[in-house]
Amino acid sequence: MEKLSFRHTTRRALPGARAQAITGVVASGDLEVLLERVLPATECMVEIETAIRGYAEVWDAVIADFVARAEPGGLRITVNDGGARPDTVSLRLLQGARLMEA
Repeated sequence: MEKLSFRHTTRRALPGARAQAITGVVASGDLEVLLERVLPATECMVEIETAIRGYAEVWDAVIADFVARAEPGGLRITVNDGGARPDTVSLRLLQGARLMEA
């Protein structure tokens, strides 16, 4: 298992009032993403546990793209990865942000 952690500063909090959301399922190459509204409005933290080692740079790029698109301020995001591809990671993160905005 590899554990990665990324912190980003955002310009604003993610809109919405939902306290938490979950997307995905850790099975057959997918991942689970838990989003919690527990941080200050301009902070975002993403913690990842993955069985696949050596992809920290790819994770960093995918997370940075997600933060730029969604502005997920105020969220702590926990990712349990089962070997998902970067496009699936991006999809699950954006799905989670959309759920939090509801």
